[in-house]
Amino acid sequence: MTPRWKFWVITGLIFAVVGAAIYFPILRRRVKRAARLQQQSEEQARRELAQPIAANPSDPRVKTKLFWASDAMDSTLTAVVVELPLASDPVLRSKQVLNTLLAGPVDVELRTLPPDAVLLAFYLLPDGTGIADFSEALATSVPSGIASEQMAVDSIARTLEANVPQVQRLRILIHGQEVETLAGHLDLTGAFVVNTKPVPSTKPAVAAPSADKASAMAPATLTREKAPGKLAQPERKP
Repeated sequence: MTPRWKFWVITGLIFAVVGAAIYFPILRRRVKRAARLQQQSEEQARRELAQPIAANPSDPRVKTKLFWASDAMDSTLTAVVVELPLASDPVLRSKQVLNTLLAGPVDVELRTLPPDAVLLAFYLLPDGTGIADFSEALATSVPSGIASEQMAVDSIARTLEANVPQVQRLRILIHGQEVETLAGHLDLTGAFVVNTKPVPSTKPAVAAPSADKASAMAPATLTREKAPGKLAQPERKP
């Protein structure tokens, strides 16, 4: 290689090194800025999604029971009574109490659900089965273990039981999908018993038949129902 070519090669390398030294910090700042903007966008989207259902000013303030972990180290739940404006519609009411439950207690040590978990949707089927659809954080951020997973589901079920009598059973979905377990232990393929009390009927009362009519009616054969399972114990699909 001639001295002239060596000079141009060395000059080119010098320019490349200088250009890289100038450009790389700029590129690094751009990458950090893009990552920060993406994180802020995701956080904003999560916050918007997690916004509690707007309360109607006409909704009465109701003493609401929320079940969080007790301060005793025994994996039990304790009820905390707060006043919330709750809708009469059971679906909206369920969303309101569950979003409040997700917000957590003042003492973060008493949380039963992950702080980054979000209630995506809630449905109520005609048979009284409530379907709560949560973000993936419910499954990925709950500490793995039967006690912590059971406590998480129990806090949801007992909060619904105390405030929304129309919800008789509970099914939990993760991002719209049925999953086998919550975090590796608690079975989520079935429905959990929430409320064993019948929902009060809104139909007008019917007068009892007279003695003559009652004697003429054929007696109905009653079959004993299977006793409901323990709270938050899954009912197997038929």
